[in-house]
Amino acid sequence: MRILVTGANGYLGRAVVGALRRAGHDPVAMTRTEMPCGEQVIRVADLLDGAELRKALEGVDAVCHLAGLTRARESLVQPLRYFQVNTAGTVTLLNAMDAVGVPQIVFASTGAIYGSPEHQPMTEDTADAPPHPYAASKLAAELAIFAQAGTGRLSATVLRLMNVAGGADIDSSRLIPRTIAAAVDDSVLEVNGDGKAVRDYVHIEDAAAAFVACFGRMPQRGEARRYIVGSGHGTSVLEVVAAVEKCTGRHIRLLHKPPAPEPLTLISDPARARDELLWYPACSGIQEIIRDSLAASPNG
Repeated sequence: MRILVTGANGYLGRAVVGALRRAGHDPVAMTRTEMPCGEQVIRVADLLDGAELRKALEGVDAVCHLAGLTRARESLVQPLRYFQVNTAGTVTLLNAMDAVGVPQIVFASTGAIYGSPEHQPMTEDTADAPPHPYAASKLAAELAIFAQAGTGRLSATVLRLMNVAGGADIDSSRLIPRTIAAAVDDSVLEVNGDGKAVRDYVHIEDAAAAFVACFGRMPQRGEARRYIVGSGHGTSVLEVVAAVEKCTGRHIRLLHKPPAPEPLTLISDPARARDELLWYPACSGIQEIIRDSLAASPNG
């Protein structure tokens, strides 16, 4: 299958392109700017430019839509930018797909849409309660996808990703890269509150494998499905610190800041993805994630 991958030069995009190719698909990498292509087929298009998208979609069978803005705190001060890129960009892509007759999409969404539910672990039946514009913009994009599928012109799968980690993750806003940097640089790691907040980390390769699994089991036209993609178990901030210390052999100095207004525990139940997509988080243990992150780090 020839699959256009939006956001192909991002952290998740690079992993998904590689996983699709290894599975025998023909991924076409869509980026906003020119980049060294190597063996990849590169198409340059802006997610908000319908004409560019229609050109990028020529000759493809399906879309893996990963492009978007992802920083929750940033979305609080730039909400319109997040709705423009994540929601309006997805609508523009759907219009372009409809215009050129591309009938299948797999969309990267976020488990942040569930907010802070009391009942854990979270399932696909957990009520939506987006706590910030980032999550709200992704939910709005999901609703547009489901509505378009309801017309009978689209087959869609939505993956709500938990905390993707491991590999060459250089995003210093995320906990694991920050913790590794503190160990390598012997710097202080700032921690909100007591460090007992628990999150669900899924290895980047497991996340990429979930997208591959979707393309092997796409629903019929007129149908849309949603799955949570997570490890199914939680790891606290202090447990992440301990895992990095164990893997590096270095002590990490902590500076405890005032607690942030955030949920104590967020854990997923990926049973539906396991049962229907035959997907399983094979390498999402925290020690494996940390070891892989260190191996990919230039200073590891």
